[in-house]
Amino acid sequence: MADPTAFYEPTEDELLSSLAVPVQSYNPESDADEYRRLQELEQHAYAQQQLMVAEQEQEQMQALEQVPEDVKRFLVLFHQAILENDLPTITNMYESGWNKLTQAHYSQNEWPEAELISPLVGNDQVFLTLYRELYFRHVYAKLQPTIDDRFQSYENICELFNYLLNSDGPVPLDLPIQWLWDMLDEFVYQFSNFSTWRANPKNKNEEELEALSEAQNIWSSYSVLNVLYSLVQKSQINEQLKAEKQGKSAEEVQELAGEYGSKPLYRNLGYFSLICLLRVHVLLGDPTLALQTMENVDLSGGAFLTRITACHVTTYYHVGCAYMALGRWPDAIKTFISVLIFFIRMKQYHTRSYQYGSITKQCERMYALLAICTTLSPGPSDESIMSIVKEHYADQLAVLQRGGDEALETFKDLFLSASPKYLNVNPPPYEDPSALESYLANPPIDATQRHLELFLSDVVAVKGVSNIRNLLKLYTSIDASKLVTFSEGETGEEEILQQLMVLKAASRTYAKGVNQETLLDGERIVTNNLDFTIDGSMVHVEETTSHRRFAGFFIRNAEHAQRVFNTIKSSPLPIQRKPVPSTASAPQTTDKKAGGAWQPKRARVAAQ
Repeated sequence: MADPTAFYEPTEDELLSSLAVPVQSYNPESDADEYRRLQELEQHAYAQQQLMVAEQEQEQMQALEQVPEDVKRFLVLFHQAILENDLPTITNMYESGWNKLTQAHYSQNEWPEAELISPLVGNDQVFLTLYRELYFRHVYAKLQPTIDDRFQSYENICELFNYLLNSDGPVPLDLPIQWLWDMLDEFVYQFSNFSTWRANPKNKNEEELEALSEAQNIWSSYSVLNVLYSLVQKSQINEQLKAEKQGKSAEEVQELAGEYGSKPLYRNLGYFSLICLLRVHVLLGDPTLALQTMENVDLSGGAFLTRITACHVTTYYHVGCAYMALGRWPDAIKTFISVLIFFIRMKQYHTRSYQYGSITKQCERMYALLAICTTLSPGPSDESIMSIVKEHYADQLAVLQRGGDEALETFKDLFLSASPKYLNVNPPPYEDPSALESYLANPPIDATQRHLELFLSDVVAVKGVSNIRNLLKLYTSIDASKLVTFSEGETGEEEILQQLMVLKAASRTYAKGVNQETLLDGERIVTNNLDFTIDGSMVHVEETTSHRRFAGFFIRNAEHAQRVFNTIKSSPLPIQRKPVPSTASAPQTTDKKAGGAWQPKRARVAAQ
């Protein structure tokens, strides 16, 4: 039988009675005591808080007193220059003053934290954000960054870009172009450094593993690309560069630039963001998109990017690497040679630059890449640059030209030492311990190794071509059977003919023409100065000799003559030594009125 109370609903009075709270008797004295006790607790807590604040301020003042006086004076003047947008003073203090003080006081340790020096600059948050950018850059350059440094650096740079991009209007800030380039260049460098560090779960403690599991979006490729593309869009830099190429007036370009792009700060940030996008897309393994990004950027000798040597070298290095990834060896050779010639001519003006070391290392990598490109696509090139390549990599070039398995190892070593460090942007599954164990047991292939395998597959495809090319240079016509006797290994006539067709295919590539504007434009060309036809089993060879380039020869010798002339001109004149009078006989005097002149002692003895 069903329960009769199953569908019973209590009345409203019953509900209220069940929820009623028993009424306590009112006692004014006890309530007053409780109120006084709460007040005393609040006052005590407030006093403790004030005491802690005073102690922190005292500690901060004591720590601030430890900062050298010249550093404090520099920070105050630096802050004042940024407030007044005094661009010459900011440039001088950034390029010279900061580096001198770093070498003097902070070559082995960190600069003072931003919270410590905030009283010196009136707690100006914009200046403190810029100061933190320099602070973390110094940590990455001179010290070993911790995981807190990596996270805080990301948060600070995001705060800076949010200030620049999300303000109601253009911010009243003016910074030198060298600082703007260094800022974005360091932004991409820290992203690549963090991606490489995060991709290896080994040698990480529990605290680091837990922090990485909770911060999946820190230094993500999406956030980095979002910042760079936002700067490009905010500055309207592509529209400005396209209008300048079309020859539009300055007023029309200004109108296209808009409120933000017309400001030098945003225009320069947008321009350098295009170059950083080139670099990021190369590191992510997308050379086509990398070259498309530079569609409107002028790469001629008078381009804006040539005003900063580090920017110039970085741009041409990554453009050349993108061409190499696409197999366009002649374009890569032209790109590397053009910037190396510029660097050699301007080398004497940059030896004192704080970036001279990194620029030189990047140029050394381009020499190694030139050794690879000229081996895979031989042809006419600049003699002065190739002489440096032969000087640095003479043994490797000899091995590469001989071919064989030893050449593959040399190709591998040169590629790994000179190519960019490609990135694995998908982080390990730090949030899942079991998946992380599986990841450690079977890690994915490294991005650089994957690009190496793709490169070596192209090298293996043309393996033996250099030997056939060297043999054909010795003949005007030769039978395929004779080539078999000269070739190494057990190869037949059919294999020799196949290698000849591989040589023919390897001599044709895609390269940029003279009248083509964008970096991706190109046409089919023949890179080999050796042509041949096959009639049955007979190979007829015709060598197309290229005319000697007299312009480069004349310029090199003119520069050499100028250097010799400057050396002679700056040398002191020789000092004539007066003859020592003999003690045996009185010194002979010369009658100046008679027009006599001084003669050496040997001449006087002979005259006597």
